[in-house]
Amino acid sequence: MLTLERARALNDTMVTQEHLKIHALNVSYAMGAMARHFGEDVGHWEAIGLLHDYDYEKYPDEHLQHTEAPLLAAGVEPDEVRAILSHGYGICTDVEPVTNLEKSLFTVDELTGIIQACARMRPKGIADLEVQSFMKKFKDKKFAAKCDRALVLKGCAMLGMDVKDVAAICIEGMRPHAAEIGLLGTEA
Repeated sequence: MLTLERARALNDTMVTQEHLKIHALNVSYAMGAMARHFGEDVGHWEAIGLLHDYDYEKYPDEHLQHTEAPLLAAGVEPDEVRAILSHGYGICTDVEPVTNLEKSLFTVDELTGIIQACARMRPKGIADLEVQSFMKKFKDKKFAAKCDRALVLKGCAMLGMDVKDVAAICIEGMRPHAAEIGLLGTEA
């Protein structure tokens, strides 16, 4: 089973840009929170989240096309690689998310981008970010415009959950790591 330590080592071989490392951490912590919600292995889900954009920095126009073979060769389990590939469903892969792990990764990848943007604007960052404030920004299509809200909603529908509930879980998962992910706020 993929561990956080192994995921970090693999990710570090491919990801050097700070904003991509922070995105990987955001997704990792959100995935850990989703694992807690579903009663699953937190460390394993965090490892999958950390490694999800393994090939993005080197192959942004061929994202996830350079992931499967090297990760399998590195000993990552086929179901773990499948989970990573599923987050690009309908965008750059045809691997449909079917498990709660896969559906969660598909959903939180974009969702954490909006959470991050929202928290960065606040004096106390993510520390006092409430779901109601997040939802106002989520509904504003001009805010964090590059984050695909339709994709987030599709993922939430797959999970059978409302976006505000998934957002609340992700915010709680990211909050303890505010300093590490740069979300201490404008007062910091």
